[in-house]
Amino acid sequence: MGRITVETCHIEGLKVITPKVHGDNRGYFMETYQYNDFAAAGIDSVFVQDNQSASRKGVLRGLHFQIHYPQDKLVRVLRGEVFDVAVDLRKGSPTFGQWYGVILSEENKKQFFIPKNFAHGFLVLSEYAEFAYKCSDFYHPDDEGGLLWNDPDIGILWPIPEGMELIQSEKDRLWGGLREYTGK
Repeated sequence: MGRITVETCHIEGLKVITPKVHGDNRGYFMETYQYNDFAAAGIDSVFVQDNQSASRKGVLRGLHFQIHYPQDKLVRVLRGEVFDVAVDLRKGSPTFGQWYGVILSEENKKQFFIPKNFAHGFLVLSEYAEFAYKCSDFYHPDDEGGLLWNDPDIGILWPIPEGMELIQSEKDRLWGGLREYTGK
């Protein structure tokens, strides 16, 4: 180990990973993923799909999850800055419905590991952001689920600057809240 630093939070399973960056006058080099280091940190996922998106300031994507084909995700920002959020949807979890958020940026080079059965979303804080993530299962379009980004039962404290106009997909504006998801 030693090539990554791993931080945990109050929600079991979520991890913030900071890779060791080797820089000099040419630029920098870092390993963004190395199976043995991640497995030693308790992240023993096999990733089968990589995704990348580009978004402008104010774009809020999520909160998304796969219902029957849940995915572990390892997310990071290649360019720009986002506020990234995970919400615990694991049945029986003592932290069910709780959220955790972290700033991911090209400067801090942090990555966020989100295990299966979490909803995930992010808000773009910079003028432009490129976002990349690894998934442990393939995307199934007919298996998509989501939660409303501003559900008061979850209470995410999004760092929305005054005057920022949120940009969302129609689908993301229409998701239900945690109560609709659980049926309670």
